[in-house]
Amino acid sequence: MVNSSGKSGRWIQRFQPDMDSVARVICFPHAGGSASYYFRMSRALAPEVEVLAVQYPGRQDRHAEQMIDSIPELTGRIVDALGEYDDRPFAFFGHSMGALVAYEVARTLQGRGGTLPRCLFVSGRQAPSVPHRGKTHATDDAGLLEELRRIGGTDPRFLDEPDLAAAIVRVTRNDYRAVDRYRWAPGPPLECPVTALTGANDPQAAVDEVAVWREFTSVGFDLRVFPGGHFYLDACRAGVAGAVSDALCMNTVAVTEGSSL
Repeated sequence: MVNSSGKSGRWIQRFQPDMDSVARVICFPHAGGSASYYFRMSRALAPEVEVLAVQYPGRQDRHAEQMIDSIPELTGRIVDALGEYDDRPFAFFGHSMGALVAYEVARTLQGRGGTLPRCLFVSGRQAPSVPHRGKTHATDDAGLLEELRRIGGTDPRFLDEPDLAAAIVRVTRNDYRAVDRYRWAPGPPLECPVTALTGANDPQAAVDEVAVWREFTSVGFDLRVFPGGHFYLDACRAGVAGAVSDALCMNTVAVTEGSSL
């Protein structure tokens, strides 16, 4: 990965030098995750679509920075970093916690009269209006490690190594705290299409709860259900990349032809 230049600083990571792509997808990591999770997606969508990823502070190349345990604060910082990336059509893709952050960034842009994504992809996350269950951040270290093993998404070898496991728990607990504290404030629906994706057997996001995202857009909604659990992405990357490419292409063409987007 290479850091992006300009005012975005370390917030936006790219996986290869700037490409002459027709569109971009800006990705938002899950709780405990980092920008590098989207490397394989970048390979699947290149060269037509460039994949960028947000890097939250406190991990990987930003490990020495103070973590942020507030989704509103995280949202504001990311919005400030995105200004230089609206020179071509773009979409947002967020998985789990990242879906909430991507949604809040999109609605903040809309409230400020900024450029909206051509599509918002929300993955593995129930709609913000669905009551959040539990206080996972308050679980002890052993319980949190057990939770990470249960939902997947983390190499089990890392969880078996004490120093790595401690670092993973620290970052994940911070992000779970942000999610646990998040309270959705009702507001106007987004004026961009929303595509919700989820695993059929996701223990954290039931399909009917994910489908409630249809209430969060005034333009268009699609629901894609894939085989698997919370990290269905790992086994269904080609299918997910295809869904992203299709939706982004369709909505980019619609704008070009004079859609209200």
